[in-house]
Amino acid sequence: MNVTIVGTGYVGLVTGACLADLGHHVFCLDADEAKVAMLNDGRMPIYEPGLDELVARNRDEGRLSFSTDVKASVAFGDLQIIAVGTPPRADGSADLRFVHAAAKAIGRHMDRFKVVVQKSTVPVGTAEQVSRIVRAELHARAKDLDFSVVSNPEFLKEGAAIDDFMNPDRIVLGVDDDLPGRRALGLMRQLYGPFNCNQERTRVMDVRSAELTKYAANAMLATRISFMNELANLADRLGADIELVRQGIGSDPRIGYSFLQAGAGYGGSCFPKDVDALCRTALERGQRLSVLEAVQSVNQRQKLVLLQKVLGHFGDDLAGREFAVYGLAFKPGTDDMREAPSRAIIAGLLRAGARVAAHDPVAQESAARALAQDLADEPELLQRLRYVERPAEALVGADALLLVTEWKQYRVLNPSQLKRAMRTPVVFDGRNLWDPDQLAAAGVTYLGVGRSNLAQMREANPTPQPAQQLALAKKKLRNGAVSSTRTPNAGDALPAVG
Repeated sequence: MNVTIVGTGYVGLVTGACLADLGHHVFCLDADEAKVAMLNDGRMPIYEPGLDELVARNRDEGRLSFSTDVKASVAFGDLQIIAVGTPPRADGSADLRFVHAAAKAIGRHMDRFKVVVQKSTVPVGTAEQVSRIVRAELHARAKDLDFSVVSNPEFLKEGAAIDDFMNPDRIVLGVDDDLPGRRALGLMRQLYGPFNCNQERTRVMDVRSAELTKYAANAMLATRISFMNELANLADRLGADIELVRQGIGSDPRIGYSFLQAGAGYGGSCFPKDVDALCRTALERGQRLSVLEAVQSVNQRQKLVLLQKVLGHFGDDLAGREFAVYGLAFKPGTDDMREAPSRAIIAGLLRAGARVAAHDPVAQESAARALAQDLADEPELLQRLRYVERPAEALVGADALLLVTEWKQYRVLNPSQLKRAMRTPVVFDGRNLWDPDQLAAAGVTYLGVGRSNLAQMREANPTPQPAQQLALAKKKLRNGAVSSTRTPNAGDALPAVG
């Protein structure tokens, strides 16, 4: 099929490259001439594992092209997939100006039946707005052409987007129950045919339900995160281990393990924006979504929990102290700094007088831009922030290490290296990645989220262990490696050493 993608941001670029890899011919449109030139030159504007190879292969084989030519893009695709940004307004509502502009362009240039596909995350009722805009443009041209607007929300995770697209657990299609809608459904089934060979993955529904489905999915996931973070803060006060609680409740099949990891809060381009937009949509209809308002409030506080733990340990004045920060992107596998917790944490450290040495495998350039924007009114603070090429460089002379984003390369921690390099071996684990007992046994002070006092409590009230198990633990500690304690199975409730 011939497919046009309007917008080569994160969703548009991944969608276009994956559809091309399935054998479709894809025309990607973007108004940003510099971005189009970059893509045609083989350079990626975003980081996503495997995307550069996917784009290069399909561009070289003639199935994927990039252009700023609006008229050509409308003429090319029988399917016009709108994947433009919907940034939040000051009141939390979604800004649809790019969606509306795309609809106008389609109506202005279309010359035959088109399926207009909403891939962008948009409020309920947006498809009707798009339909009115396209029809108004056709009326202005005195053209009587059929078209149909379909809602086909994306469910891609940054860092795993290609796998998510190529192995979808569901494909939501919101279509109208009329002749153009049925024709559009047939074309959408043809587009996604390769995914339904062995199992029917499409979920067909009305357009409004499909639009709400995307918001509901993100709101549910955000709710689970904030719920666990609330429990983690309570666990800190009670002396419980939120990791064991997570495994205890996650083993219940009614609950499961997904999105139950306590930590420094969520960020990114979806959860904060979409929960706000859903709350705003409800307010416009006379309803308050009290649970989701609390979800957002909890998350905003949670982004500062790690900073509060630092200030509680060292005092409010951090002048003369240096902190190593591991992980800057809002999650592993991406360079996306939108709403990243690291931004609030680093800004808070700098404002308290500290120096910061930061490391991230891929997000350092985008982090530098984001923090320069955040501290535009306090540029002098940036003089105390530096970025390092290797994680070990950040540790030299540091008073503490803060883990903010749990990249895989941070999972194994060498306590001997910490003690040699750092001024004071203190670890603030914002993702509960490491084992507090192992670090405490090696002389490293550990403070996590929902498990901050565990090592001290266990030291005061030790649990007897068989001599053989204790000897094995000591032997592995001498080898100098502390590994991640994050496990998906309830049987692994007690973290292993080694």
